[in-house]
Amino acid sequence: MEQANHTSTPFFLLAGFMIPYSLRPLAFLGSLSVYILTLMGNLLIMLLVRADSGLHTPMYFFLSVLSFLELWYVSTTAPTLLRSLLWGQTSMPSAACFIQLYTFHALGITECYLLGAMALDRYLAICHPLHYHVLMSPQLRVVLVCASWTAGFSGALVPASLMATMPFCLTEVAHYFCDLAPLMRLACIDTAWHKRIISTFISTINGCDFFCIVGLYGGIIRAVLRLPSGASRAKAFSTCSSHVTVVALFFGSAFIVYSGAFGSHIERTDRYIALVYGSITPLFNPIIYTLRNKEVKEAIWRMFQRFWTFRGL
Repeated sequence: MEQANHTSTPFFLLAGFMIPYSLRPLAFLGSLSVYILTLMGNLLIMLLVRADSGLHTPMYFFLSVLSFLELWYVSTTAPTLLRSLLWGQTSMPSAACFIQLYTFHALGITECYLLGAMALDRYLAICHPLHYHVLMSPQLRVVLVCASWTAGFSGALVPASLMATMPFCLTEVAHYFCDLAPLMRLACIDTAWHKRIISTFISTINGCDFFCIVGLYGGIIRAVLRLPSGASRAKAFSTCSSHVTVVALFFGSAFIVYSGAFGSHIERTDRYIALVYGSITPLFNPIIYTLRNKEVKEAIWRMFQRFWTFRGL
């Protein structure tokens, strides 16, 4: 087969999902509903944190940044998902394909570091309560957030640049968006070296951050167990439960994707796994923080009270 690099591949064909034509409208409406609910849920969190003075704390500052990130994360792949469900196989310019791949992984790495910053926030709040607001100052919060975004968009250059310089002989991507493993299957060359580099790089990022989070929560558990009353211990653990759940969802899906040999999943399973970490997890995050957090539920209730009071004027 004659080799050709990506500059002579003007577009890729996204295969999407093999869905009967009669079921496409239903699948499209279902996915569109999930996308809209995800946008609304994360926008609600951002609005609450900004409008309610009871949520003007470091923890909710990080939560609003996470919600802002999720808006972009889900919007990176949702348009191509909806288009594939409605029209089946669709084409995508190669430049747009690599931009999508880069943006998706940049936001994913950013979320990885942001979850670590949120774990540090919980550690300082529980283990050093008297000095918490001094240690977690507004300046430090901004530094942590900026560092997370910078690290994410810098780190994603490694896998994206390796993919963009790879020669491709085929154009049909067995996926609904441009991701690493499906694109590698189209290459004209042996990609074993590329797989090792990308797998090692992403595993190192996720692994280091995960073990830092585990270490911080080890300190939190030790501090909580030293509290004198069961009520105090339950209250301390409740402030961490939502974050722990989100961490489990994020790193659990990352482990499924990058465990074992990178790209070793059966082709048709890639896109279904991607639905979990690309669409379902961003939907669950605001639900988890809303249903499991008393302060957020109280802020929602205050917002509705102000709304109905305004309506009554």
